[in-house]
Amino acid sequence: MKTHYLTALLFIFLISGIYSPLKADEDKPGGHGAKEFNASEFILDHIADSHEWHILTTKEGKSIAIYLPVILYSKEKGLSVFSSKKLSHGHVHNGYRLEEEGDLKGRIVNVDEAGNADEANFPLDFSVTKAVAAMFFAALIGLWLFLSLSSSYKKTGVSHPRGMQSFLEPVILFVRDEIAIPNIGHHKYERFMPYLLSVFFFILINNIMGLIPFPPPFGANVTGNIAVTMTLALFTFVIIQFNGNRTYWRHIFATPGVPLWLLPIMIPVEIIGIIAKPFALMVRLFANITAGHIIVLSLVALVFIFKSVAVSPVSILFVVFMNCLELLVAFLQAYVFTLLSALFISLAVQEHH
Repeated sequence: MKTHYLTALLFIFLISGIYSPLKADEDKPGGHGAKEFNASEFILDHIADSHEWHILTTKEGKSIAIYLPVILYSKEKGLSVFSSKKLSHGHVHNGYRLEEEGDLKGRIVNVDEAGNADEANFPLDFSVTKAVAAMFFAALIGLWLFLSLSSSYKKTGVSHPRGMQSFLEPVILFVRDEIAIPNIGHHKYERFMPYLLSVFFFILINNIMGLIPFPPPFGANVTGNIAVTMTLALFTFVIIQFNGNRTYWRHIFATPGVPLWLLPIMIPVEIIGIIAKPFALMVRLFANITAGHIIVLSLVALVFIFKSVAVSPVSILFVVFMNCLELLVAFLQAYVFTLLSALFISLAVQEHH
């Protein structure tokens, strides 16, 4: 029974956190009541990155949020560090403005005295956004887990797993025995284990954090951010190229058994294959995580689309089901990314037979 109450409370938190922004334009001077609900805009706003961590908007239209640091650099103004609160609601600070609509939505631009954006000269943006803050928090969780594990092994040595060991040790052994060794081999897998474990737990922790809607720093769509998945894929790409042996490069530029006249065709094809591997890693993780968030938010939005509480039982049931499915996907996508990384690395380090 307690589990049912907890599920209901979590859904109420989710609904309250999602519904509150819909009243932001209500009873404003010159306004005409509540803003018409736009499902696509609502969903995209929640899965997109931002310079603040929005919590809720009160009935009076007051926004409650955690404002994150903005770090900008331009040749004319130099380095500027300030809170994103100074750019909220379209305000201009130090000649900068955070665009809230149009093609540049979510981007900080230079503005002149007349308030016109300079679309040809953007500042370098090193700001701590919601996704960056969530990644820092995920890194701290990872450090805490593995430092605790290391400390436990120093005290007790290799013994029967206890506490944190009983959770982490089977996962680490799974990555080693089911991913690294079968793909890379017994003689070379140890060299790549630190990276494979790091990427596995980084994706897993961020996936799980993204399923928890409240409070901050949870709820950020980190692995559903194409820039994050691209960076992870680039790490794998760099490791592959730097560890590629003679056989790997020969297969690309002088494929065995291929006639000489066919090489000008085969070499571009092989180079495309090199680029396609990290591209597949990037898109697979991004698309799966983003799709899951969109489906959950779409189910929640049904209540506001039909403007009826009668739809909420159906919405709740499907949201709970999708969240359970998303929990499985969180583990599965961490496994798939790590498995494919190990497989692509093995193609670069395997010896010629």
